[in-house]
Amino acid sequence: MSGWRVIKNTRTNEIVLARARCCAGLFCRLRGLQFVRRLPANSGLLFITGSQNRLRAAIHTGFMFFSIAVVWLDKDRIVVDKILAKPWRCAYVPHTAAMYYIEAHPPLLDRVQLGDALQFDEVIS
Repeated sequence: MSGWRVIKNTRTNEIVLARARCCAGLFCRLRGLQFVRRLPANSGLLFITGSQNRLRAAIHTGFMFFSIAVVWLDKDRIVVDKILAKPWRCAYVPHTAAMYYIEAHPPLLDRVQLGDALQFDEVIS
């Protein structure tokens, strides 16, 4: 899975993130939003860890300049945890094992609830 996706909430059928770049590779996952000064509204990153695991889905916010929403999903794309991550913190680990996670602007947290299923199959250019 690569490229850009539209992320939809299947419970509400609403778009929760209009433009999410897939990060499956090691370099993309390591870099994330580090050193990014500005993130366009309604954009973010969709991380794919390759297996459902708490530690592989852990993040840090070193070298980040703004707070972000982080939403973790299990292998079935069900929201299992979400937080507001502040810059320059050592680690955030989901409470439950996750296979995917999304990093975006904080309003994302208002558009998803624990237990929601998210869809991100639609490819955009």
